[in-house]
Amino acid sequence: MSTLSQEHILNALKAVKYPGYSRDIISFGLIKAVTAHEGAVSVSMQLTSANAEAGQQIKAESERILKALPGVTHVHVEVKQPAAAAGAPAGPSPWANQNRVPGIKRIVAVASGKGGVGKSTLSVNLACALAHLGARVGLLDCDIYGPSIPLMMGINQRPGLNADEKMVPPASHGVKLMSMGFLLNDDQPVIWRGPMIQRTIQQFITVVDWGELDFLLVDLPPGTGDAQLTLCQTVPLDGGVIVTTPQEASLGVVRKGIAMFEKVNVPMLGIVENMSYFITPNGERVEIFGHGGGRREAERLNIPFLGEVPLFTAIREGGDRGVPIVVSAPDQSPGQVFIQIAEGLRKKLG
Repeated sequence: MSTLSQEHILNALKAVKYPGYSRDIISFGLIKAVTAHEGAVSVSMQLTSANAEAGQQIKAESERILKALPGVTHVHVEVKQPAAAAGAPAGPSPWANQNRVPGIKRIVAVASGKGGVGKSTLSVNLACALAHLGARVGLLDCDIYGPSIPLMMGINQRPGLNADEKMVPPASHGVKLMSMGFLLNDDQPVIWRGPMIQRTIQQFITVVDWGELDFLLVDLPPGTGDAQLTLCQTVPLDGGVIVTTPQEASLGVVRKGIAMFEKVNVPMLGIVENMSYFITPNGERVEIFGHGGGRREAERLNIPFLGEVPLFTAIREGGDRGVPIVVSAPDQSPGQVFIQIAEGLRKKLG
């Protein structure tokens, strides 16, 4: 009979991938105890996701792998999981608690399949709306090549350093901020390859003193390529929000954005339709890009529809001035739109 060692068992379990990920359960650090005695193998693992299906898949695959080892006569695999929190999305992501940033309760990505749909405009106003509702909020600008958050939040200063040599994020309008724009000179281009971007994003999460936050919004760069997938796997996301405009050309790309979140097992929190319609000075409603496409797509895909944002000149002016409309006029129609979306998002996340 072959002598089974803990090392042999762990090496064998490297063949078990976390559902939806290319990484194995060993690299995620899920194994807590391993014993082997006279052909009997016992493994205990602790998952951080409450998703029962993921736990069942991991248990079944681990048992199959271990039973195939020479000399194994009996296998016992124990998979412990936390209870699902009421109102919280129970996605299968292993990031649910593992590698959490201390003090940050929820991390939400704002994404778009293409540029020019107003993703950053939604991000800054959503962050300010959550702060307006009393939440402690941070906003991370992950658009390394074209950071716009500093301009739209009206601040451009380098982060400080605390006693632990962590960056202290500057704050504007009650929101803590981090962006590559704070680290560059004016108009300085970023010419980097993918691995450098990944390391920078990791540092923005782990080497920044975010303090206590109820929400950290992550403004992803436009598109659905390798960079976006890497960011979604680097940052421990609790959910994603997709921004679109009404026309079919944008909705086709929305499906790619949703597929991106599904590929990395990030729960979809909802779709927001931007540039939904325009009200002329005489009160006429004009649907420049069509209307209702975002809601129809959400219903078709059985995804929550978080709201529609009309074309308000005040929204654009607020972004250009560095004072989001939620800050300058929270009680007026343009600001109320974002506050209602923030309320829906906060309710969904519990």
